[in-house]
Amino acid sequence: MGVKIKYIVDELKFELVHASTDYKDIEIESSDINRPGLQLNGYYSNFVKDRIQLIGTQEWHYINAMDDKMRYETLEKLFIYDIPAVIFSRNAEIFPQAIELAKKYNVTILRSPDSTSKVFSKIISLVEDELAPTMRMHGVLLDISGIGVLITGRSGIGKSETALDLISNGARLISDDSVIIKNLDKRLIGKSPEITKYFMEIRGVGIIDIQKMFGVGFVMEEKEIEVVVNLEDWDESKEYERLGLDNKYQSILGIDVVRFDIPVKPGRHTALIIEVATKNYKQKELGYNPAEALNNRLMGGMKD
Repeated sequence: MGVKIKYIVDELKFELVHASTDYKDIEIESSDINRPGLQLNGYYSNFVKDRIQLIGTQEWHYINAMDDKMRYETLEKLFIYDIPAVIFSRNAEIFPQAIELAKKYNVTILRSPDSTSKVFSKIISLVEDELAPTMRMHGVLLDISGIGVLITGRSGIGKSETALDLISNGARLISDDSVIIKNLDKRLIGKSPEITKYFMEIRGVGIIDIQKMFGVGFVMEEKEIEVVVNLEDWDESKEYERLGLDNKYQSILGIDVVRFDIPVKPGRHTALIIEVATKNYKQKELGYNPAEALNNRLMGGMKD
């Protein structure tokens, strides 16, 4: 599954100068973009025709310096390939020969007011985001002290209520109930479905709008997931982590994420425990492990 050219045009507000007859159906399957400098000089060995062709300032001035006949012949060698689209940056004038050839060979022509580098980065960012491996998980995603924390657990265990407690203490909400997760360059980026963005469901209260209730400083568009906190019912027969010497991990889209299993029962301040677990994780990432420090102190005491 690729990304449709029409979607790119609509999202990035590119000008549609000429649409091919199959414009709405054309897809690209890679974020790679080609600046056809070599091709304009006649070099087509290893030319990858399924990429968007970006005519930047340098390419435009090179083409503009040609006479009409040479310009037509040069562009025809490019347009004869089944390329998905040609885009001109900086609102450059579209050569009449390009329009003529686009009609002849059924090629889409686009234009943007942005600089060449900005057009380049915008397309790559959008396409990579759309092509990234994606999944949805049931849970709540928060930013706690700068760390992306995904709270999971069975329905009704109190994820949203715990998240609300954390938000009242300064955490920021990304998504409640359903989290869209993408693997972007080995980083797990989570965000909310558009329809439920910044809303939470609290049993006994109903739907609340975190942005309206707490302010824009308490919500975020997206966040990298670094920690998973799984809430589970307290089980007297289960051995829970007491020292924290070894990390547990959960694989999400092929990436291992540190996971804490937090048992829930009346009287435990779950939100505070999650906040402490997050800060403890942050300390470990900075090179300090309190469990190891205590172990070293005990070992030193035994030697004495």
